[in-house]
Amino acid sequence: MDPFRNLDPATEAQWQTWLDWAAQQGVDVPGAPDFADARARVWEASDYVAISVARHPEVLADLIASGELEQAHDSASLARGFEAALAPVTDEPGLHQALRRFRRREMIRIIWRDIAGRADLAETLEHLTALADLCIQGALDRLYNWTRAELGTPRDEAGRALQMTVLGMGKLGARELNLSSDIDLIFAFAANGETEGGPRTLANEQFFTKLGQRLAQSLGSQTVDGFVFRVDTRLRPFGESGPLAMSFNALEDYYQTQAREWERYAMIKARVVAGDPDDARELMAMLRPFVYRRYLDFGAIESLRDLKRMIAKELYRRGMEANIKLGPGGIREIEFIGQAFQLIRGGHDADLQIRPIREVLALLAHKQLMPESAVQGLDDAYCFLRLVENRIQAYRDKQTHLLPADEPGRLRLARSMGFDEWPAFETVLEAHRRHVQGQFDEVFAAPETEAVSHDPGLIALWHGEGDAADEVSALAEAGFAEPEAIQSRLIQFRDSIARKGLSRRGHERLERLVPMVLRETAASEQPDFALERVLKVLEAVARRTSYLAMLSEHPVILAQLARLASMSPWFTDRISRHPLLLDEMIDTRRLYAPLRRVDLEAELDALLLYVDADDLEQQMERLRQFAQGNMLRVAAADLTEVIPLMVVSDYLTEIAEVSIRRVLRLAFDHLAQRHGHPTEIIGEATGFLVLGYGKLGGIELGYGSDLDLVFVHGTESQTAMTDGAKEISNEQFFARLGQRIIHILTTQTPSGVLYEIDMRLRPEGNRGLLVRSLAAFDAYQSNDAWTWEHQALIRARPVAGDPQLAQRFGVLRRTIICREREPEQLRNDVREMRAKMRANLDKSRDGRFDLKQGPGGIADIEFMVQYAVLRWASEHPALADWTDNIRLLETLGRLDLLPGRAAEDLTAAYKALRAAYHRSALQEQPKTVADTDLLPERERVQSLWHALMDAPAS
Repeated sequence: MDPFRNLDPATEAQWQTWLDWAAQQGVDVPGAPDFADARARVWEASDYVAISVARHPEVLADLIASGELEQAHDSASLARGFEAALAPVTDEPGLHQALRRFRRREMIRIIWRDIAGRADLAETLEHLTALADLCIQGALDRLYNWTRAELGTPRDEAGRALQMTVLGMGKLGARELNLSSDIDLIFAFAANGETEGGPRTLANEQFFTKLGQRLAQSLGSQTVDGFVFRVDTRLRPFGESGPLAMSFNALEDYYQTQAREWERYAMIKARVVAGDPDDARELMAMLRPFVYRRYLDFGAIESLRDLKRMIAKELYRRGMEANIKLGPGGIREIEFIGQAFQLIRGGHDADLQIRPIREVLALLAHKQLMPESAVQGLDDAYCFLRLVENRIQAYRDKQTHLLPADEPGRLRLARSMGFDEWPAFETVLEAHRRHVQGQFDEVFAAPETEAVSHDPGLIALWHGEGDAADEVSALAEAGFAEPEAIQSRLIQFRDSIARKGLSRRGHERLERLVPMVLRETAASEQPDFALERVLKVLEAVARRTSYLAMLSEHPVILAQLARLASMSPWFTDRISRHPLLLDEMIDTRRLYAPLRRVDLEAELDALLLYVDADDLEQQMERLRQFAQGNMLRVAAADLTEVIPLMVVSDYLTEIAEVSIRRVLRLAFDHLAQRHGHPTEIIGEATGFLVLGYGKLGGIELGYGSDLDLVFVHGTESQTAMTDGAKEISNEQFFARLGQRIIHILTTQTPSGVLYEIDMRLRPEGNRGLLVRSLAAFDAYQSNDAWTWEHQALIRARPVAGDPQLAQRFGVLRRTIICREREPEQLRNDVREMRAKMRANLDKSRDGRFDLKQGPGGIADIEFMVQYAVLRWASEHPALADWTDNIRLLETLGRLDLLPGRAAEDLTAAYKALRAAYHRSALQEQPKTVADTDLLPERERVQSLWHALMDAPAS
């Protein structure tokens, strides 16, 4: 390939000036063709480099001699060069000069490598950012010491010397600095106080304001050596009218009470670039809740849409359509796309709390939030546009984003980008911009609700502006069964909203949303029920207008809400109490596809990943969100018959088990950190076991089921102690562990309780110890337990804890269950317990049948199964293999222990009764059915009860 030839004679004259100097100084000029080619490219593309080298020829000579034009700097070598450049500095004028000379040298190197193709975009942006970081920190270190010598040392109330914390915003914060970028800085300090040791006492704010002014001047002022970086401090609270430096408390107060929405967007990229590391962590932790809301924040789309509209209006007013940063399909639109997802989901998904836009885009594809092809196109466009931006700015070291309008400038830019002519370059550029604009329009498009919003009938229904009779007629025509009642409900809803004192934006969102609600609920299976239930949700979330934005921005959520609300009040009741559950309705692929154990574990890992290990409150919140969200998915799939009834309990049980295991781990780790690990235990892990009884043990959990739990530990010595610095006895450790598990499970948080639990099945019930050793548990079951406790043991299984201890428990359980028993005594015990339960718990009355406790109900089947297992397990140990009724009935049938088709009939009846029980739970109705329902099943159960439990034993 022919070497590149510079077409500009003026810049070639600048090169000749350097060559003349080199000849005089005896400097060797590289003769390699690739050097000549690279040099010509750089000189044509960058007047700044050509002029700088002509004026300061020694810089290029040094770069050539050191080989730095051909090899990338690492951060350590860059830092060493910086410190060497600033080593002679003793005063501010010297600092200004040294910073500018170092910057000039690095800019020549970076631009050369960029244009000559020696560095990719990532290297160029990173090196520019590293240069800025070094200059800020290096200047601040020296200015801080000089300012302390002049004014005294700023201290907090405890006497700690304070440093200034510098927040880098925008591209500096994201490590994406371009060739001639401003650096946006915010100055802060940890606490109010006063200086000490100066000529007079100053408030800390005065000290740090002075220091901030000196830092901005040292970097941004124009001298004979140029500038270092243009400094912009207008992103600080209150902008130019606000104090230049603020305390952390003042910043927190501002961002919590007065900050505008665009400041959230700006703060996404904020990074501490200088200051004390501990202060930096404190400041970023303080800012995070301002930027990232705990819920999915779809109000951010509206805010960013408004901000983009304002920018576009200003651009068109100035005639700046050629702006590759702010114009249509420009860099800002790519950033807006990524940051919209960050603002919406970042509080819920901490993976998105990152700064570099390319990493954000990659996550959007990985998490399937955008199609992979769309993201790849955005990434390609971003790299291309950022290269164009750098080429434009490299020409004169000016902060501009405008494509050149003159023919020579266009040809120069095209050639610097590797194209022979402008039209070829422009074709590629416009293809990238069209893709960006298409994706931007798709993400930020106003919701497709115009047809609804502009339907005069629906709007009139919301405002109550029309004739009452016409409103009733419109509601009836829409499909509502009782239009007069619906009309009254809408009036009641409107009055309720008026009393809540919504903001203007809240009212605007409701005005757009309510007609959509009417349309979606009218199209559901039971419009009247659906509308009533959805309105309850709107009443619950009305003052948190981001949820109104979510529903209006994503009609699919509203459609799913209306659909499920028409089927069951369970959904809307839970969403009203915990609006975070609306998040689960965004992706219908997830909503109707509940997770199994491995994926549940992975989701919980992700939810807890960024929660501080000592933040128990937030851990409990995330656990509750995890359990509630996954139960919602199971219920959605259940109601829509995506999954069969018999696996509903499997899903619900796995959610509970994953939750319990994580609770045990969190509780154990907390205590082990304080007291060390228990010693002399069975097993190698926790030495602790959580046993699930009842529905949990039987893998038959329903919606809202309590968890029947029993705790045992594996201590083999009563005198064993933990091995930590603050040792306690194993008995104390495990007792505290049990208490902490109960606390995490049952404490009421803003998201409710994780699970209601029942510990009464432990040895001696409520009178007994909360946690017993396995040996004590064995002794109790062997010598003191009642028959009903052995019945309960049939349904017991380990759900969390030490595997070796679980294995030992399995042996113990099998031994107890397979014990030989006197049949008649066993039958009497079981019948007496069943009679007591029915007398106390059966709610069959007034033409209703209690599905669980009524004659022929679920409990009768369970008691027959338990009797049969205890009756024949000594002869058939396979009966101790399972804890769930279906497989136990299957085993009884296979072993021919029940007469005729009894096992099959009981299984069919059990499934039918449980199905009705599940449906009652989802309808939030008492677990009863009409006396006439399920009669054949109930009669068959009663008949089998009589045959098995009332007839003489054989």
